[in-house]
Amino acid sequence: MVTAFEAIFPGLSRAPYEVTSQPSKRYNCIAWAAGKTDQWWWPGPNVKEEHWPADVARLETLDAFQQAFASLGYEPCTSDELETGLEKIALFADDNGHPQHAARQLSTGRWTSKLGRLEDIEHGLRGLEGTAYGSVVLVMRRQKRSAGV
Repeated sequence: MVTAFEAIFPGLSRAPYEVTSQPSKRYNCIAWAAGKTDQWWWPGPNVKEEHWPADVARLETLDAFQQAFASLGYEPCTSDELETGLEKIALFADDNGHPQHAARQLSTGRWTSKLGRLEDIEHGLRGLEGTAYGSVVLVMRRQKRSAGV
């Protein structure tokens, strides 16, 4: 049986995934990848409801999203493999290069994503590639932060 998630993300049917939260309208995938659950992150025009780093252009471009994560200490890297002492995020974009999604790597090497206003899931990174989110176009890393930082 194909689940609703597998209908949207066919790659999930080929690898295990697990729902890890209830649906929430409070935060989205960009906020979740940034480690935030108290605000919706997007560079849209609604500055009251869409958080975006102050020094980053409010543009839906890969460069703006890269700058947003750079403001949190992330830098581009070449591997999505788990590396000791580092935390990683992955940005997905459509065929036109427009950012669609972000995922965060867990300490197990698996990835976690917030699916829009739906649930968070734990998954293999490539399981979300396809027409909905496009493909992984950029992986970034930073030194692991201690709790509360």
